[in-house]
Amino acid sequence: MNAIILCGGLSTRLGDITKSIPKILLQIGDKTVLDWQLEKLKTVGVKEVVLAAGHLASVLEAEVGMERNGLEIIYAIEDKKLGTGGAIKHGLEYVLRPEEPTFILNGDIMYTIDFLDMAKYLKAGSDGIILGAYAPDIASYGTLIYDETFHLHEFKEKMGEHKPGYQNGGLYLFNPQVTKYFPDKDEFSIEYDVFPKMKDLHVYESDRPWVDIGLPERLEWARSNWERFKDQKIKK
Repeated sequence: MNAIILCGGLSTRLGDITKSIPKILLQIGDKTVLDWQLEKLKTVGVKEVVLAAGHLASVLEAEVGMERNGLEIIYAIEDKKLGTGGAIKHGLEYVLRPEEPTFILNGDIMYTIDFLDMAKYLKAGSDGIILGAYAPDIASYGTLIYDETFHLHEFKEKMGEHKPGYQNGGLYLFNPQVTKYFPDKDEFSIEYDVFPKMKDLHVYESDRPWVDIGLPERLEWARSNWERFKDQKIKK
């Protein structure tokens, strides 16, 4: 099992908070976001993690080093803006087991789902799984449209509809074949340029707490509720 964490964004929404420190190194309770994520990845047997870094990559590398919490750290440093899809494509060049599935995490998201349970739903030969995280208001998120078998039919990026639903949770588990959907260019979006082409992508639906810390108010919520992210036996 491989793992890539996307952590190369500019973090403009957080302003001065991330002027000199990457979002993934922000403290949430007794750990950084990175440490919370590494803890999750260890439960599925991941041995090394690729950090797809860009902005403040030197700060990240100096702080984290080549090993963290018993996991080998590999750096896939972007020398230009690649977008979400391009960052994944670039990161996949650094995984040590390209023939195995790869977890893709966003470096500014705190998850409470059971990664091992999610991995159990990965079907051999399928494109993979995307986390469908419940949100009481999906207006600012990408919405997932899927059927009763959890087969994804459509991804709607930030439609502005104020209603509850399951949105793109920023966590993917891809089989190696997904690379056939990548365009022949460096910069592209996984949401706009790849998801619409995928024929066999499924949704792992979850009502568990989830938060994107990319806005000051969400970061504050995570810091006030950090104990909810402690490892425990949980249901979807």
